[in-house]
Amino acid sequence: MCEHCTRREFLEAGVAGGLLLAGAGCMTEWVSESPRPRPQVQSRVCVIFTGEPAPEDRDWGADDRQVTAAKARLTRAEKELGNVELVMGASTSPEQTAALLEKAGPGVPVLTINTQNFALTRVVQPILDGAHPMVVFSLPASGHDWMYAPRWRRQGHRVTLMASSDYDELENALRLLRVIPMMKQTRILLFPPARGTSAAQSPDEVKTRLGADVVGVEEKLFDEMIAAADDEAVRAESEWWTRHAKKIIEPNEEDVDKAARVSVALQCLMEREQAQALAVGTCMGWLSKGFPCLGFARLRDRGIPAACEGDMDSLLTMLLFQYAFDRPGFQGNATFDTARNALWTAHCTAPLKMDGPDGADAPYLLRGHSEVAGSGCVPEVQYRVGETITRAKFVNLDTILASTGEIIEVPEKAVHGCRTQIVTKVRDAATMAANWSSALETEDAMTLLHRVVIYGDHLANVHHLARLMGMSVIEEG
Repeated sequence: MCEHCTRREFLEAGVAGGLLLAGAGCMTEWVSESPRPRPQVQSRVCVIFTGEPAPEDRDWGADDRQVTAAKARLTRAEKELGNVELVMGASTSPEQTAALLEKAGPGVPVLTINTQNFALTRVVQPILDGAHPMVVFSLPASGHDWMYAPRWRRQGHRVTLMASSDYDELENALRLLRVIPMMKQTRILLFPPARGTSAAQSPDEVKTRLGADVVGVEEKLFDEMIAAADDEAVRAESEWWTRHAKKIIEPNEEDVDKAARVSVALQCLMEREQAQALAVGTCMGWLSKGFPCLGFARLRDRGIPAACEGDMDSLLTMLLFQYAFDRPGFQGNATFDTARNALWTAHCTAPLKMDGPDGADAPYLLRGHSEVAGSGCVPEVQYRVGETITRAKFVNLDTILASTGEIIEVPEKAVHGCRTQIVTKVRDAATMAANWSSALETEDAMTLLHRVVIYGDHLANVHHLARLMGMSVIEEG
């Protein structure tokens, strides 16, 4: 599939699944002060303690106190994460490892915690033979097995090492390991055409490499959902956005109401389809029906990634981040200011809850879309100055482009470019600009331009995730 395909060609090309859009009505109560939970997908992770605990006062190994602390932290993480099921046990032989893996299921990701010197190396073979993604967690002085994890990775196994005394890294390991089974349970809705790298545009490739289903949506059927959206829900959505805005600049009442109606219809669509992500390839043509930008912000705040301009690479990036870190992504265009060693990111749709679903909403203005003469209604979100961010894009289904930065400026009112803007200090803006998207074999502007921003420095975890998923990382800048 490619961006030149017609909707009919896309929908007739064997795209996974069929939509359930029978019956256009949607009575819903989407609008509230707290976000609606996203459709849940569950992940099973096998946790294996290898070897017998060491005495507290001698030998290389983890003692009973450390093992107890690790188990307690894992139990708390399982409860708090809510979508991870642990199959936990101990192994002192390959046969015991194989039995635990059989109980957990084929291909289930594995977290190993070594408790005895060289115990992991003696029992690990069934994990490697079964191609299970594996995190090796190694406490200091718990044995010498940690040094084999990078060797297994270089041999082609999906293994990463967390060598730390911080038991919170166990939850971090579960967050990263759950991404793989969650992607296999993911249903993506797409209003064609798709854009992005060739692999990301292909539903078959996405299914083969990640396990996610891409489902085509006929726009005329969605138009019926817009028309049938519950008037009370639309009114409440419109009032929410106007009441909480710092200021309404260009949009009139009709602009806001149109955008609110699309927002309600999009949320209804995702609920009805039990889908976890959305990409709209025709959003720039939606002005007459109402721009989807308010709806995209609402979905992202509720843990459902939504990508502009059909950008499948950006959508998959947002999914990886959402599943790993429970934080939404801000997909935007890049522009540089090498005089300030700065990179701008700007777009006309952006989530409010960049700290995650339990965080506060960022302040925002209601603006007209900057590229269509200020018409329509989009949010101009004012993100937090001083915040460290990670900027990334998962391309070709095999590579993550990544960098970090610090927000140094957010305009009070955007002028040039798209409405939501952040200016970030980066490591080397000149080098970054010169090498921008050099890993991509395409001339498509949107594919080259877009990156996804999330709050926090997640660069180390990007490398961990790439190892677990058999990908490579290119650090930009």
